[in-house]
Amino acid sequence: MTPFTTLESPACPLPLANVDTDQIIPARFMKRPRSEGYGAFLMHDLRGEPGNAAAVLDDAAFEGAQVLIARRNFGSGSSREAAVYALADYGFRCIAAPSFGDIFASNAVKNGVVPARISEADAEALLSDPGVLAGGRIVVDLPAQLLRVGNKQFAFEIEPVWKTQLVNGWDDIDMTRSYAAAIDDFAAADSKRRPWAVPAA
Repeated sequence: MTPFTTLESPACPLPLANVDTDQIIPARFMKRPRSEGYGAFLMHDLRGEPGNAAAVLDDAAFEGAQVLIARRNFGSGSSREAAVYALADYGFRCIAAPSFGDIFASNAVKNGVVPARISEADAEALLSDPGVLAGGRIVVDLPAQLLRVGNKQFAFEIEPVWKTQLVNGWDDIDMTRSYAAAIDDFAAADSKRRPWAVPAA
């Protein structure tokens, strides 16, 4: 997984709440192999609804955006990891919203996407910010847990373990290996404390 420290990119404003995983990637597209990419199907049905806010994904002003700003409860619904595949394949590396579906957020981290929890007030401020709406660049600073737009900055929250994994580019196995020395020390001490528990050679 590619380490994530800072990112500078346009941010795509999606003024929708309760966007569930069925809407992020409709089930019929999940029959395709991942190797073909799911990005083309991101919010496919929402984007096809006349007047739906998801049409912003087709706005040339936000072409190449790697940050998506949304309202609360993003990624709710079923646990399909393909929802994160679609976002990542489209190019998003950070989703900023007031809250996320729990399984969606975990899946995001496992795919190198930052689930940045911002306040409701900050979400609305970003969604209406003239710089954001004009396709201006936003800086995501994961170590500092800040989003910066011009001279304004917005704090975000993320689980500490997830932050460590993303900053280092670690998956769950890498995270376990980072404790190798402590695990070895425990095993050595435990074998002295409980020699009877060590299998015979």
